[in-house]
Amino acid sequence: MAGFSQKFEDGLMIVAEKVDDNKYLSSIKNAFTVFMPFVIVGSFGTLLNALIASDKTGLARWLPWLMNLKPAFSAMNFCTMTFMAVPIIFLIAMNLAKYNKIPEYISGVVAVAAYISVVPQMVTVGESSVSGLSSGALGAQGLFIGMIIAVLVTELFTMLIKIDAIKIKMPPAVPAGIATSFNVLVPILLTLVITSVAGILFKMATGSYVNEWIYKIVQAPLESVFQSPIGIIVVVIISQLFWFLGIHGGLVISPIRNPLIAAAIAANVSALGAGLTPSQPVTYGFWLNFVVTGGAGITLSLIFAIFLFSKRDDFKMIGKLSFLPGLCGISEPIVFGLPLVLNPTFAIPFILNSGIATGIAMFATKIGFLPCNTVDVPFGVPVILSAFISHGWQGVVIQVIILTVCIFTWAPFVLISNKQAEEKAVD
Repeated sequence: MAGFSQKFEDGLMIVAEKVDDNKYLSSIKNAFTVFMPFVIVGSFGTLLNALIASDKTGLARWLPWLMNLKPAFSAMNFCTMTFMAVPIIFLIAMNLAKYNKIPEYISGVVAVAAYISVVPQMVTVGESSVSGLSSGALGAQGLFIGMIIAVLVTELFTMLIKIDAIKIKMPPAVPAGIATSFNVLVPILLTLVITSVAGILFKMATGSYVNEWIYKIVQAPLESVFQSPIGIIVVVIISQLFWFLGIHGGLVISPIRNPLIAAAIAANVSALGAGLTPSQPVTYGFWLNFVVTGGAGITLSLIFAIFLFSKRDDFKMIGKLSFLPGLCGISEPIVFGLPLVLNPTFAIPFILNSGIATGIAMFATKIGFLPCNTVDVPFGVPVILSAFISHGWQGVVIQVIILTVCIFTWAPFVLISNKQAEEKAVD
């Protein structure tokens, strides 16, 4: 059994290292990390619309002039969430170009241009078509194909830019910026010719544009699995397994998780704008408020359990030091201070508690008690307040239930640690 446990731990460590060292996954992870504040700001555009510009729920009920601000708050949402595919493609290409040691900004622009070259450039208005890009191409529905194109195009551009024979070389007296522009001219030309031709050939062969096809075949099924109770609980437990090894599980799974939660909040905001009920439960706000309430593994509940049941002075001291960070969702002080890392005594609740919490929140969503949110809160907003902003009073109720349930899942193991300390003192 010990041998199997060691092999399992070694296997997870290898996976974590591979994810961290893989330039493609790292580029995607870093891009979404940079863009996440914009997603949160975009969701706040929806909140401001409801609180200020709405004549039903906002201040505009009493001050009608405030309805004039609705286009401004809608623009906040459009320029961040409805438009998210374009900056994310740019950021992924920039990060990958940095790995490949080629011009970063030019690579970002090339990737965006290549993406635009393969998606439909006409939108239907009434019975006629006009030039333009649809929200499906610009927003969350374009994320997966955008990520794929950003990687493929940057690698193609890297290969072409390193071929000296196709560079237009300028005299040494020419400024470096101008010389670089001429050096990359032919590689840009060849890259966009390849993507444009490939895009139209794909359309001719399948009858669909590549972004539409990828969304239907890949992205939509993944979103469906991720938004299901079993799917998200499996992802959460995998994340906690990495935490148990001392590796930030959220960062390990972020290349897969972040595109899906970004797509979910965008879908919810779009549904709300269309007068429909949001239906995607698992968003960034859901993750912060219910999956990692008070820290990964629901460690805030462990702190409460220590205050209630622990007889160990060292645990109580660590609990006191970890309490304020825990209220803001920061679990590192107790994870590494107790420690929980590779601690067999607390392994079961540390690995499973976030899954239990997720199950509670998903059940509450399923029965219609917990609404799917349209506002994401940034990391660091204290518990209770964060749940209220994202999910209203229902979110606060579910967060309190999760914290209470997990106090009692941590409690038996805190009591075991008391016995261990007593036995050690006797020895």
